[in-house]
Amino acid sequence: MKKTFSAFLVFLLLLLAFANARAITYPPFNPTPAPTDTVPYVINDDELTHLNDSLSTSPAYDLYSEFDTDVIHYTKFNIESLKDSIKMLTLCGANNCGYVHPFLGKVTCPFGRCKRYFHYGVDIDLETGDPVVAAFDGKVRIAKKNSSYGNVVVIRHSNGLETYYAHLSKLKVEVGQEVFAGDVIGLGGNTGYSRGSHLHFEVRYLGQPVNPMDVISFTDYKLLSNTLEISKKTFVYYPKGKKPAANTNTYVSNGGKLLPGNVYVIKSGDSLSAIARRYGTTIDVLCKKNGIKINTVLRLGQKIKV
Repeated sequence: MKKTFSAFLVFLLLLLAFANARAITYPPFNPTPAPTDTVPYVINDDELTHLNDSLSTSPAYDLYSEFDTDVIHYTKFNIESLKDSIKMLTLCGANNCGYVHPFLGKVTCPFGRCKRYFHYGVDIDLETGDPVVAAFDGKVRIAKKNSSYGNVVVIRHSNGLETYYAHLSKLKVEVGQEVFAGDVIGLGGNTGYSRGSHLHFEVRYLGQPVNPMDVISFTDYKLLSNTLEISKKTFVYYPKGKKPAANTNTYVSNGGKLLPGNVYVIKSGDSLSAIARRYGTTIDVLCKKNGIKINTVLRLGQKIKV
């Protein structure tokens, strides 16, 4: 009987202890907050430079500061600003000596005055469907159809040059695509303002045309030199046809005729870019002269100042 009573007493004590333990309230759990950084982080000049470098992935970014994938012709710089300065561009360096001729064909129309207009490139004979390749390593800036150039590819290169490949029957690359010399970028054709299948090939520096025959041998299909000198002498062809960055209107093309007062009448297939190229000006200049915008739709018979 005593053992039973003792066991019952121990049970009651344990029960009271458990009840008291549950009645105890504990303060809410508050983890120690993380220390506050009182010193603000500031990007210094060196870090900012690296940040900009990571964003500037387009070739020759320091020269162009943009990579326009819509407007074919980059705004031309003023040739007179060169004065007597000379800039040497590397075409073939220690790390890259890749050049591949766009197409091994005969030149049918050289750079310069051709009949009634000034020809800013070199025409190479080919058959529709023949593969056209990139001349140098670079990045595709333009790959689209244009009323004048037809299907055209423009590639920007790290030395600041851009190469144009026009009248293609088919595009084989996309905007932003990196290509290497010898990569097929399109198939030869007869699109745009073209009479017969051929490749229209241009070389430009900051928007200004450079004679491809000053860069490449179109008989030996190789570079004339590992470097290219850019100076006022590079553009001595201008006085023969017209003044740089100015409108002398001494030539017309595609049957276009100027009315008195340097007024041009819009025909079927005309575009601001084609007209600007035809008369050696820029789209911006045309827009300012005529109070229109780049995306303005041109009407047949409309008269614009050039």
